[in-house]
Amino acid sequence: MMKGRSSRYLRREFPWLKSRIPSLWTNSYFVSTVGGTTLDIVKQYIENQKGV
Repeated sequence: MMKGRSSRYLRREFPWLKSRIPSLWTNSYFVSTVGGTTLDIVKQYIENQKGV
């Protein structure tokens, strides 16, 4: 659902994507583990990535 919604929003904001890129996302997905760290550390890491 996230890929579909984000694709629609991006194509609405950038109409040229419709004609140049047939598909923004693939049917794949990514899964990873974070080891023994706490949820708070993971949340902090994600928040810090927003500015990158």
